[in-house]
Amino acid sequence: MKEHQATLVADGFVFLEAPRWHDNRLWTSDVFDLKLYIVTDDGKRSVVCNVPGRPAGIGFLPDNTPLVVSCADRKLMKVSDGTLSVYADLSDIATGDLNDLVVDDFGRAYVGNFGYDLFGGAPIEVTDMHLVEPDGSIRVAASGLEFPNGAAIVDCGRTLIVAETWCGKLTAYDRAANGDLSNRRIFADLGGRQPDGICADRQGAIWAGCYNTGEFVRVLEGGEITDRIEFDGNAVSCTLGGKSADTLYCCVYLGTDEQLRARERRSAIYKTKLAA
Repeated sequence: MKEHQATLVADGFVFLEAPRWHDNRLWTSDVFDLKLYIVTDDGKRSVVCNVPGRPAGIGFLPDNTPLVVSCADRKLMKVSDGTLSVYADLSDIATGDLNDLVVDDFGRAYVGNFGYDLFGGAPIEVTDMHLVEPDGSIRVAASGLEFPNGAAIVDCGRTLIVAETWCGKLTAYDRAANGDLSNRRIFADLGGRQPDGICADRQGAIWAGCYNTGEFVRVLEGGEITDRIEFDGNAVSCTLGGKSADTLYCCVYLGTDEQLRARERRSAIYKTKLAA
């Protein structure tokens, strides 16, 4: 296994999630500071907008319009000139707070949710991943998922992979031309690691932030781990970016659960240059 070292890009955030590289800049959600950020490669940050319902997953439509999840509202929001408007309302169908998402090249958004009242201490329940079409219609894309979290589309759009956090698995589906998912299977069983946010590289391998172990790992189909970046804290989510798409940007929380509950600003972005 190849070990990598990371360098700091920016810190002083509350809890960063769902980084996305778009238009030569890094976009990320500060979940508990209720802000959507753009961060440049030299660490300069700017607030795109406030998201009172807690921001999480980020995506971009084919016309480059940003979408961001509003977790507690269970809505997918469109961002225009720093202003939010409702793009899709899942409040009547999602059984828990919305979480991460992935948007395909045609503007279809696959959105996961907790499935239960996580913050209220309810027992874990399986849930659905929903598909939001460009025309605004919503349907169930996949069922029986245990805390569907980060997701990635690979193999020229033919496969979707989603992290099931609590059971420690990356789960794959075939994608039809209309966005339907089928042929559920295990892409990788991570054992005791709990995958949070994920991204895919050019070879179709998955980089996964393993929240409970503080590792970002590169996983091949079948479960082999080829690369690792380790932090003394929680590994939350990651994305590939930079001019050559060969830099892994990692969102981490370098503190305890108690410090996170106290909203101590211990979240940061690190980066690692990978071999082309």
